[in-house]
Amino acid sequence: MQDNNKTPLNVKRLTEFRRDLHRHPELKFNEFRTSEKIAEFLTALDIPFKRGLATTGIVASIYGHGHSADNPGPALGIRADIDALPMEEANNLDYASQHKGCMHACGHDGHTAMLLGAAELLSADRRFEGTVHLIFQPGEEGGAGARVMMDEGLFRLFPCQAVFALHNWPALPQGHMGTKVGPIMASGITFEIIIRGKGGHAALPHSTIDPVPVACAIVTQLQSLVSRRMDPLDAAVLTIGKIEAGTSPNIIPSEVKIYGTCRTLTDESQSLFLEGVKRLSHHTAKAHCAQAEVIIKPGGYPNTSNHSKEARFMASIMRDTVGEQRANSDVRPAMTAEDFGFMLQNVPGAYGWIGNGNDADSGGDLHSTTYDFNDKNLEIGAFFWEKLARQWFLTEAQR
Repeated sequence: MQDNNKTPLNVKRLTEFRRDLHRHPELKFNEFRTSEKIAEFLTALDIPFKRGLATTGIVASIYGHGHSADNPGPALGIRADIDALPMEEANNLDYASQHKGCMHACGHDGHTAMLLGAAELLSADRRFEGTVHLIFQPGEEGGAGARVMMDEGLFRLFPCQAVFALHNWPALPQGHMGTKVGPIMASGITFEIIIRGKGGHAALPHSTIDPVPVACAIVTQLQSLVSRRMDPLDAAVLTIGKIEAGTSPNIIPSEVKIYGTCRTLTDESQSLFLEGVKRLSHHTAKAHCAQAEVIIKPGGYPNTSNHSKEARFMASIMRDTVGEQRANSDVRPAMTAEDFGFMLQNVPGAYGWIGNGNDADSGGDLHSTTYDFNDKNLEIGAFFWEKLARQWFLTEAQR
Protein backbone atom coordinates (compact mmCIF):
# COMPACT_ATOMS: atom_id res chain seq x y z
CA MET A 1 0.00 0.00 0.00
CA GLN A 2 1.16 3.52 -0.68
CA ASP A 3 2.69 5.69 2.03
CA ASN A 4 -0.33 7.59 3.32
CA ASN A 5 1.97 10.25 4.81
CA LYS A 6 2.41 11.51 1.25
CA THR A 7 -1.31 11.61 0.46
CA PRO A 8 -4.22 13.76 1.59
CA LEU A 9 -6.47 10.82 2.50
CA ASN A 10 -8.34 11.55 5.70
CA VAL A 11 -9.15 8.04 6.95
CA LYS A 12 -10.90 9.29 10.08
CA ARG A 13 -13.29 11.43 8.04
CA LEU A 14 -13.85 8.57 5.60
CA THR A 15 -14.72 6.24 8.48
CA GLU A 16 -17.14 8.77 9.93
CA PHE A 17 -18.73 9.19 6.50
CA ARG A 18 -19.15 5.42 6.06
CA ARG A 19 -20.71 5.04 9.49
CA ASP A 20 -23.07 7.93 8.82
CA LEU A 21 -24.31 6.11 5.71
CA HIS A 22 -24.68 2.95 7.77
CA ARG A 23 -26.73 4.85 10.34
CA HIS A 24 -29.03 6.18 7.60
CA PRO A 25 -29.53 3.36 5.05
CA GLU A 26 -31.90 3.80 2.12
CA LEU A 27 -33.52 1.29 -0.22
CA LYS A 28 -33.24 1.05 -4.01
CA PHE A 29 -33.96 4.26 -5.91
CA ASN A 30 -34.77 6.06 -2.67
CA GLU A 31 -31.18 6.84 -1.70
CA PHE A 32 -31.91 10.59 -1.57
CA ARG A 33 -29.97 11.40 1.60
CA THR A 34 -27.12 9.14 0.51
CA SER A 35 -26.97 10.91 -2.84
CA GLU A 36 -26.95 14.29 -1.13
CA LYS A 37 -24.08 13.26 1.15
CA ILE A 38 -22.06 12.03 -1.83
CA ALA A 39 -22.73 15.31 -3.63
CA GLU A 40 -21.55 17.29 -0.61
CA PHE A 41 -18.34 15.27 -0.42
CA LEU A 42 -17.62 15.76 -4.13
CA THR A 43 -18.43 19.48 -3.96
CA ALA A 44 -15.92 19.94 -1.15
CA LEU A 45 -13.28 18.38 -3.43
CA ASP A 46 -14.32 20.62 -6.35
CA ILE A 47 -15.18 17.60 -8.50
CA PRO A 48 -17.97 18.16 -11.07
CA PHE A 49 -20.77 15.61 -11.14
CA LYS A 50 -24.14 14.85 -12.69
CA ARG A 51 -27.13 13.74 -10.63
CA GLY A 52 -30.37 12.05 -11.60
CA LEU A 53 -29.47 8.94 -13.57
CA ALA A 54 -31.71 6.17 -12.20
CA THR A 55 -33.23 8.85 -9.93
CA THR A 56 -30.53 8.93 -7.26
CA GLY A 57 -27.40 7.99 -9.21
CA ILE A 58 -24.37 10.27 -9.44
CA VAL A 59 -21.50 10.27 -11.92
CA ALA A 60 -18.48 12.38 -10.97
CA SER A 61 -15.68 13.15 -13.43
CA ILE A 62 -12.09 13.76 -12.39
CA TYR A 63 -10.13 15.24 -15.28
CA GLY A 64 -6.42 14.65 -15.52
CA HIS A 65 -3.85 17.26 -16.44
CA GLY A 66 -4.87 19.15 -19.59
CA HIS A 67 -8.22 17.38 -19.91
CA SER A 68 -11.80 18.59 -19.54
CA ALA A 69 -15.38 17.74 -20.41
CA ASP A 70 -14.67 18.90 -23.97
CA ASN A 71 -11.40 17.00 -24.12
CA PRO A 72 -11.72 14.00 -21.78
CA GLY A 73 -9.05 11.84 -23.36
CA PRO A 74 -9.08 8.13 -22.44
CA ALA A 75 -11.81 7.49 -19.89
CA LEU A 76 -12.06 4.94 -17.12
CA GLY A 77 -15.18 4.09 -15.08
CA ILE A 78 -15.22 2.91 -11.46
CA ARG A 79 -18.55 1.91 -9.93
CA ALA A 80 -19.80 1.75 -6.35
CA ASP A 81 -23.33 0.70 -5.39
CA ILE A 82 -25.06 2.83 -2.77
CA ASP A 83 -28.32 1.11 -1.69
CA ALA A 84 -29.22 -0.88 1.41
CA LEU A 85 -31.46 -3.88 2.09
CA PRO A 86 -34.97 -4.26 3.58
CA MET A 87 -33.74 -5.93 6.79
CA GLU A 88 -33.88 -5.15 10.48
CA GLU A 89 -30.38 -4.60 11.89
CA ALA A 90 -29.45 -6.67 14.96
CA ASN A 91 -26.11 -4.99 15.68
CA ASN A 92 -25.59 -3.10 18.92
CA LEU A 93 -23.43 -0.38 17.37
CA ASP A 94 -23.44 3.33 18.07
CA TYR A 95 -23.89 3.77 14.30
CA ALA A 96 -26.50 1.03 13.82
CA SER A 97 -29.36 1.74 11.44
CA GLN A 98 -31.88 4.29 12.62
CA HIS A 99 -34.32 3.27 9.88
CA LYS A 100 -36.57 0.43 10.95
CA GLY A 101 -36.55 -2.47 8.51
CA CYS A 102 -33.58 -1.14 6.53
CA MET A 103 -29.85 -1.74 6.91
CA HIS A 104 -26.55 -1.84 5.04
CA ALA A 105 -26.19 -5.62 5.24
CA CYS A 106 -24.13 -5.89 2.06
CA GLY A 107 -21.46 -3.27 2.68
CA HIS A 108 -22.49 -0.80 0.00
CA ASP A 109 -21.83 1.97 2.52
CA GLY A 110 -18.19 0.87 2.44
CA HIS A 111 -18.08 0.68 -1.36
CA THR A 112 -19.30 4.28 -1.52
CA ALA A 113 -16.77 5.49 1.04
CA MET A 114 -13.84 3.68 -0.65
CA LEU A 115 -14.66 5.34 -3.96
CA LEU A 116 -14.93 8.74 -2.32
CA GLY A 117 -11.54 8.12 -0.76
CA ALA A 118 -10.17 7.47 -4.23
CA ALA A 119 -11.80 10.72 -5.38
CA GLU A 120 -9.91 12.53 -2.64
CA LEU A 121 -6.61 11.03 -3.74
CA LEU A 122 -7.08 11.48 -7.49
CA SER A 123 -8.38 15.02 -7.26
CA ALA A 124 -5.39 16.07 -5.15
CA ASP A 125 -2.90 14.97 -7.83
CA ARG A 126 -4.25 15.07 -11.36
CA ARG A 127 -1.08 14.03 -13.11
CA PHE A 128 -2.74 11.43 -15.30
CA GLU A 129 -3.69 11.53 -18.97
CA GLY A 130 -7.43 11.18 -19.20
CA THR A 131 -10.64 11.13 -17.15
CA VAL A 132 -11.89 8.98 -14.30
CA HIS A 133 -15.68 8.66 -14.08
CA LEU A 134 -16.84 7.68 -10.59
CA ILE A 135 -20.22 5.92 -10.89
CA PHE A 136 -22.34 5.92 -7.72
CA GLN A 137 -25.10 3.49 -8.65
CA PRO A 138 -28.46 3.04 -6.90
CA GLY A 139 -30.71 0.02 -6.92
CA GLU A 140 -28.25 -2.86 -7.08
CA GLU A 141 -30.31 -4.92 -4.64
CA GLY A 142 -33.05 -6.19 -6.92
CA GLY A 143 -33.53 -2.99 -8.91
CA ALA A 144 -31.03 -3.57 -11.75
CA GLY A 145 -29.82 -0.03 -11.18
CA ALA A 146 -26.84 -0.57 -13.47
CA ARG A 147 -29.17 -1.31 -16.38
CA VAL A 148 -31.39 1.65 -15.51
CA MET A 149 -28.41 4.03 -15.52
CA MET A 150 -27.30 2.59 -18.85
CA ASP A 151 -30.79 2.89 -20.34
CA GLU A 152 -30.78 6.53 -19.29
CA GLY A 153 -27.51 7.19 -21.10
CA LEU A 154 -24.68 6.38 -18.68
CA PHE A 155 -22.10 5.32 -21.26
CA ARG A 156 -23.40 7.71 -23.89
CA LEU A 157 -22.96 10.69 -21.58
CA PHE A 158 -19.79 9.29 -19.98
CA PRO A 159 -18.06 7.01 -22.50
CA CYS A 160 -15.63 4.59 -20.84
CA GLN A 161 -13.00 2.37 -22.40
CA ALA A 162 -13.06 0.14 -19.32
CA VAL A 163 -15.11 -0.16 -16.14
CA PHE A 164 -14.29 -1.75 -12.78
CA ALA A 165 -16.07 -2.56 -9.51
CA LEU A 166 -15.15 -4.01 -6.12
CA HIS A 167 -17.27 -5.80 -3.51
CA ASN A 168 -16.42 -6.56 0.11
CA TRP A 169 -16.32 -10.32 0.64
CA PRO A 170 -16.59 -12.14 3.99
CA ALA A 171 -15.21 -15.41 2.59
CA LEU A 172 -11.82 -13.71 2.19
CA PRO A 173 -9.73 -12.64 5.20
CA GLN A 174 -9.66 -8.91 5.80
CA GLY A 175 -6.96 -7.27 3.72
CA HIS A 176 -6.95 -9.94 1.03
CA MET A 177 -8.21 -9.30 -2.51
CA GLY A 178 -9.27 -11.50 -5.40
CA THR A 179 -10.62 -11.63 -8.92
CA LYS A 180 -10.59 -13.96 -11.92
CA VAL A 181 -10.89 -14.09 -15.69
CA GLY A 182 -14.39 -15.05 -16.83
CA PRO A 183 -17.52 -15.58 -14.71
CA ILE A 184 -17.07 -14.47 -11.10
CA MET A 185 -20.76 -14.07 -10.15
CA ALA A 186 -23.79 -15.99 -11.35
CA SER A 187 -26.82 -14.86 -13.25
CA GLY A 188 -29.99 -14.60 -11.20
CA ILE A 189 -33.32 -15.39 -12.89
CA THR A 190 -36.64 -15.54 -11.03
CA PHE A 191 -39.55 -17.57 -12.33
CA GLU A 192 -43.14 -18.36 -11.40
CA ILE A 193 -45.04 -21.53 -12.28
CA ILE A 194 -48.84 -21.48 -12.13
CA ILE A 195 -50.50 -24.91 -12.03
CA ARG A 196 -54.19 -24.86 -12.84
CA GLY A 197 -56.50 -27.75 -12.10
CA LYS A 198 -60.07 -28.07 -10.87
CA GLY A 199 -60.96 -27.32 -7.27
CA GLY A 200 -63.55 -28.94 -5.08
CA HIS A 201 -64.36 -30.59 -1.76
CA ALA A 202 -61.55 -32.41 0.03
CA ALA A 203 -63.83 -35.43 0.48
CA LEU A 204 -64.39 -35.73 -3.28
CA PRO A 205 -60.92 -35.68 -4.85
CA HIS A 206 -62.06 -37.86 -7.75
CA SER A 207 -64.24 -35.01 -9.02
CA THR A 208 -61.33 -32.55 -9.02
CA ILE A 209 -57.96 -32.12 -10.67
CA ASP A 210 -55.88 -31.45 -7.57
CA PRO A 211 -53.00 -29.09 -8.47
CA VAL A 212 -51.20 -29.61 -5.14
CA PRO A 213 -49.67 -33.06 -5.88
CA VAL A 214 -48.95 -31.82 -9.40
CA ALA A 215 -46.97 -28.93 -7.93
CA CYS A 216 -45.11 -31.34 -5.65
CA ALA A 217 -44.24 -33.53 -8.63
CA ILE A 218 -42.97 -30.53 -10.60
CA VAL A 219 -40.77 -29.38 -7.71
CA THR A 220 -39.28 -32.88 -7.45
CA GLN A 221 -38.69 -33.12 -11.20
CA LEU A 222 -37.02 -29.71 -11.35
CA GLN A 223 -34.23 -30.99 -9.10
CA SER A 224 -33.13 -33.31 -11.90
CA LEU A 225 -32.15 -30.30 -14.00
CA VAL A 226 -29.06 -29.81 -11.86
CA SER A 227 -28.28 -33.46 -11.15
CA ARG A 228 -28.95 -34.88 -14.61
CA ARG A 229 -29.02 -32.11 -17.20
CA MET A 230 -26.11 -29.87 -16.18
CA ASP A 231 -22.43 -30.56 -16.70
CA PRO A 232 -21.11 -31.53 -13.23
CA LEU A 233 -18.22 -29.11 -13.76
CA ASP A 234 -20.55 -26.21 -14.58
CA ALA A 235 -21.97 -24.69 -11.38
CA ALA A 236 -25.72 -24.14 -11.26
CA VAL A 237 -28.32 -23.72 -8.53
CA LEU A 238 -32.10 -24.03 -8.71
CA THR A 239 -34.13 -23.08 -5.65
CA ILE A 240 -37.86 -23.21 -5.01
CA GLY A 241 -38.37 -20.64 -2.29
CA LYS A 242 -42.13 -20.18 -2.12
CA ILE A 243 -45.32 -22.15 -2.82
CA GLU A 244 -48.83 -20.69 -2.54
CA ALA A 245 -52.01 -22.78 -2.53
CA GLY A 246 -55.42 -23.00 -0.97
CA THR A 247 -57.50 -21.22 1.64
CA SER A 248 -58.73 -24.06 3.86
CA PRO A 249 -57.74 -27.65 4.82
CA ASN A 250 -61.01 -29.06 3.50
CA ILE A 251 -60.91 -27.38 0.08
CA ILE A 252 -58.92 -28.60 -2.88
CA PRO A 253 -57.70 -25.44 -4.61
CA SER A 254 -57.94 -24.83 -8.31
CA GLU A 255 -54.52 -23.24 -8.56
CA VAL A 256 -51.00 -23.47 -7.09
CA LYS A 257 -48.17 -21.00 -7.58
CA ILE A 258 -44.51 -21.97 -7.35
CA TYR A 259 -41.77 -19.33 -7.10
CA GLY A 260 -38.10 -20.04 -7.69
CA THR A 261 -34.75 -18.85 -8.92
CA CYS A 262 -32.05 -20.33 -11.08
CA ARG A 263 -28.43 -19.24 -11.00
CA THR A 264 -25.78 -20.15 -13.57
CA LEU A 265 -22.35 -18.97 -14.60
CA THR A 266 -22.83 -19.12 -18.39
CA ASP A 267 -25.51 -18.01 -20.83
CA GLU A 268 -25.63 -21.53 -22.28
CA SER A 269 -26.43 -23.04 -18.88
CA GLN A 270 -29.07 -20.41 -18.23
CA SER A 271 -30.83 -21.18 -21.53
CA LEU A 272 -30.72 -24.90 -20.77
CA PHE A 273 -32.14 -24.29 -17.31
CA LEU A 274 -35.03 -22.11 -18.44
CA GLU A 275 -35.95 -24.47 -21.27
CA GLY A 276 -35.93 -27.34 -18.77
CA VAL A 277 -38.15 -25.50 -16.27
CA LYS A 278 -40.73 -24.92 -19.00
CA ARG A 279 -40.56 -28.46 -20.43
CA LEU A 280 -40.78 -30.31 -17.11
CA SER A 281 -43.56 -28.06 -15.81
CA HIS A 282 -45.73 -28.36 -18.89
CA HIS A 283 -45.35 -32.11 -19.37
CA THR A 284 -45.66 -33.02 -15.70
CA ALA A 285 -48.86 -31.01 -15.43
CA LYS A 286 -50.23 -32.53 -18.62
CA ALA A 287 -49.56 -36.03 -17.32
CA HIS A 288 -51.93 -35.24 -14.43
CA CYS A 289 -54.59 -33.58 -16.62
CA ALA A 290 -53.60 -30.13 -15.32
CA GLN A 291 -52.04 -27.12 -17.01
CA ALA A 292 -48.85 -25.23 -16.17
CA GLU A 293 -47.86 -21.71 -17.13
CA VAL A 294 -44.22 -20.65 -16.67
CA ILE A 295 -43.50 -16.95 -16.27
CA ILE A 296 -39.90 -15.72 -16.43
CA LYS A 297 -39.82 -12.58 -14.33
CA PRO A 298 -38.30 -9.41 -15.82
CA GLY A 299 -35.35 -7.81 -14.10
CA GLY A 300 -33.10 -10.86 -13.86
CA TYR A 301 -29.34 -10.31 -13.68
CA PRO A 302 -26.85 -11.72 -16.19
CA ASN A 303 -23.72 -13.45 -14.97
CA THR A 304 -20.88 -11.13 -14.09
CA SER A 305 -18.14 -12.25 -16.46
CA ASN A 306 -14.78 -10.48 -16.33
CA HIS A 307 -12.94 -9.63 -19.51
CA SER A 308 -9.56 -11.30 -19.73
CA LYS A 309 -7.30 -8.27 -20.20
CA GLU A 310 -9.04 -6.18 -17.55
CA ALA A 311 -9.19 -9.03 -15.01
CA ARG A 312 -5.47 -9.68 -15.34
CA PHE A 313 -4.80 -5.96 -14.97
CA MET A 314 -7.01 -5.76 -11.88
CA ALA A 315 -5.19 -8.74 -10.37
CA SER A 316 -1.84 -7.02 -10.91
CA ILE A 317 -3.04 -3.93 -9.03
CA MET A 318 -4.29 -6.16 -6.21
CA ARG A 319 -0.81 -7.67 -5.91
CA ASP A 320 0.74 -4.20 -5.85
CA THR A 321 -1.74 -3.07 -3.19
CA VAL A 322 -1.87 -5.97 -0.69
CA GLY A 323 1.07 -8.12 -1.74
CA GLU A 324 1.54 -11.35 -3.65
CA GLN A 325 0.45 -13.58 -0.77
CA ARG A 326 -2.82 -11.73 -0.20
CA ALA A 327 -3.94 -11.39 -3.81
CA ASN A 328 -5.71 -14.22 -5.63
CA SER A 329 -6.07 -14.00 -9.41
CA ASP A 330 -8.26 -17.11 -9.72
CA VAL A 331 -10.91 -17.04 -7.01
CA ARG A 332 -13.78 -19.50 -7.04
CA PRO A 333 -16.86 -17.84 -8.54
CA ALA A 334 -19.89 -17.22 -6.36
CA MET A 335 -23.49 -18.14 -7.15
CA THR A 336 -24.80 -14.81 -5.90
CA ALA A 337 -25.91 -12.32 -8.57
CA GLU A 338 -24.72 -8.78 -9.24
CA ASP A 339 -26.03 -6.19 -11.70
CA PHE A 340 -22.53 -5.03 -12.63
CA GLY A 341 -22.84 -7.83 -15.18
CA PHE A 342 -24.98 -5.48 -17.28
CA MET A 343 -22.10 -3.01 -17.51
CA LEU A 344 -19.66 -5.75 -18.48
CA GLN A 345 -21.96 -6.73 -21.35
CA ASN A 346 -21.38 -3.27 -22.83
CA VAL A 347 -17.91 -2.17 -21.71
CA PRO A 348 -14.76 -4.24 -21.09
CA GLY A 349 -13.93 -4.47 -17.43
CA ALA A 350 -13.59 -6.56 -14.31
CA TYR A 351 -15.14 -7.12 -10.91
CA GLY A 352 -13.24 -8.14 -7.82
CA TRP A 353 -13.45 -8.76 -4.09
CA ILE A 354 -11.83 -7.20 -1.04
CA GLY A 355 -11.81 -9.46 2.01
CA ASN A 356 -14.09 -8.32 4.80
CA GLY A 357 -13.27 -11.20 7.12
CA ASN A 358 -15.85 -13.54 8.60
CA ASP A 359 -15.31 -12.62 12.25
CA ALA A 360 -16.49 -10.33 15.02
CA ASP A 361 -15.48 -7.23 13.05
CA SER A 362 -17.72 -8.11 10.11
CA GLY A 363 -20.72 -9.79 11.71
CA GLY A 364 -20.73 -12.89 9.54
CA ASP A 365 -22.13 -13.30 6.04
CA LEU A 366 -23.52 -10.87 3.50
CA HIS A 367 -27.22 -10.10 3.95
CA SER A 368 -27.01 -11.02 7.62
CA THR A 369 -28.76 -8.87 10.25
CA THR A 370 -25.39 -8.55 12.02
CA TYR A 371 -23.26 -7.72 8.96
CA ASP A 372 -21.01 -4.69 8.94
CA PHE A 373 -18.41 -3.43 6.48
CA ASN A 374 -14.88 -3.67 7.89
CA ASP A 375 -13.54 -0.12 8.20
CA LYS A 376 -9.96 -1.38 7.88
CA ASN A 377 -10.72 -1.75 4.18
CA LEU A 378 -11.49 1.93 3.58
CA GLU A 379 -7.85 2.92 3.27
CA ILE A 380 -6.90 -0.18 1.30
CA GLY A 381 -9.79 0.27 -1.11
CA ALA A 382 -9.17 3.97 -1.67
CA PHE A 383 -5.49 3.41 -2.47
CA PHE A 384 -6.36 0.43 -4.65
CA TRP A 385 -8.70 2.51 -6.80
CA GLU A 386 -6.18 5.33 -7.05
CA LYS A 387 -3.38 2.95 -8.07
CA LEU A 388 -5.63 1.17 -10.59
CA ALA A 389 -6.67 4.44 -12.23
CA ARG A 390 -3.18 5.88 -12.50
CA GLN A 391 -1.68 2.65 -13.80
CA TRP A 392 -4.52 2.18 -16.29
CA PHE A 393 -3.70 5.48 -17.96
CA LEU A 394 -0.02 4.57 -18.09
CA THR A 395 -0.31 1.07 -19.55
CA GLU A 396 -3.87 0.10 -20.50
CA ALA A 397 -5.64 3.12 -22.03
CA GLN A 398 -6.37 2.87 -25.74
CA ARG A 399 -5.17 6.16 -27.15
